[in-house]
Amino acid sequence: MTPAVAVDRPPGADRRPDQQGPGDAAVPAPETDAHEDRRRAEERWRRRRCLERQLHDGAALRISSMALRLGALDRGLGERSDGEVDARPEDPHAWRRDLAALQGEVEAALEELRAVAARIYPPLLHEAGLGPALRELVTARGDDAALDVTAGRAGAAVEGAVYFALADALAASATPLHIHIRTEPGGAQEDDVVVVIEGADPALAPSVRDEAGPLGGTVDVVTTPAGTTTITARFPCA
Repeated sequence: MTPAVAVDRPPGADRRPDQQGPGDAAVPAPETDAHEDRRRAEERWRRRRCLERQLHDGAALRISSMALRLGALDRGLGERSDGEVDARPEDPHAWRRDLAALQGEVEAALEELRAVAARIYPPLLHEAGLGPALRELVTARGDDAALDVTAGRAGAAVEGAVYFALADALAASATPLHIHIRTEPGGAQEDDVVVVIEGADPALAPSVRDEAGPLGGTVDVVTTPAGTTTITARFPCA
């Protein structure tokens, strides 16, 4: 039988890193990525819920109201002795006013539906690409941001990820951002879309990573000694 060998081990060597021993100072547990991931996931679901409420409280209610009003107009039509419907009520001006009001409701419902559709995937992004879509976004919000877009067209998934990453960054930033979007050779045959956000708060990086990560992209954050932060995100196109 092989004799046991005694090995000198420093005190506490058998403890896991997260266990405390006698005399150890209390050390707070580090903030885990899981908590931040959960917070961002809850925020994404909150935005989806907002879209649902916007549809329910906006266009859906308008359409329901129009259905009721159309039913009332139908009941208000007179019936002639031959059984046919008389399309000329006693007050034709009231009929025209009701039709005009319904037309206004239809136009308002369409505008609300377009607003929700733009938050799901902007039509201009599909039609013209990142440059025009982001410029429209900056103009509509009145953001003080500088855009330099030299990247060509990419797939819908990549363009959507870049657009919504920057939309979140613009909405959360308290300072003007300088955004450069270009293409660079990637690991595959397709080029990667590279987004550089200058003058950013490092806290914006997680929301950008939420969009780049599922595509296999990366996000790097560099802060200079002067306190200026640059976020560089790479979105693979293949």
